[in-house]
Amino acid sequence: MWNRESRFTVLVNAYTDDLYRYAVWLCRDPAVAEDLVQETFTRAWKALDSLRDEKAAKGWLITTLRRENARRFERPRFEYSQGDPDDYADSVEFYDTSTDAFVLRRALMQIDESYREPLLLQVLAGYTCKEIASELGVSQSAVLSRIFRARQKLRDILDDNQECIEVKQI
Repeated sequence: MWNRESRFTVLVNAYTDDLYRYAVWLCRDPAVAEDLVQETFTRAWKALDSLRDEKAAKGWLITTLRRENARRFERPRFEYSQGDPDDYADSVEFYDTSTDAFVLRRALMQIDESYREPLLLQVLAGYTCKEIASELGVSQSAVLSRIFRARQKLRDILDDNQECIEVKQI
């Protein structure tokens, strides 16, 4: 039987990257994403004894992270900056600033959240349809349908954008 610290260490090692990717997508700010992940693990530590099934850990942590993100908007926010902003721009290496990435992010935001969320849980967080269904409280067939529709809508939006680009170039 593992002790509490060992269980927690396994969770942190296994899910930090997934939580961070999802947090960056949610808030679009790497520093805030780090804070969200940290707060998620703080809450996970406090409630670790309530986690009975280790297979449910990822969903439990993602749910905690989503709730932490929602709590951000309930609290007063203070933004402080120290130093020159140009010094920080070079340190962000993973954020894709290409035109294609911008167009894709913008297209994703045009899709209704009920379709977008299952797609992102599958693509970014690596959830199975069963896990997504459990997380969202819908059937697996509804998840499959929403993911299919999200991809279809995304494809349509991107095709429309491509046509606009081609027309502007003429």
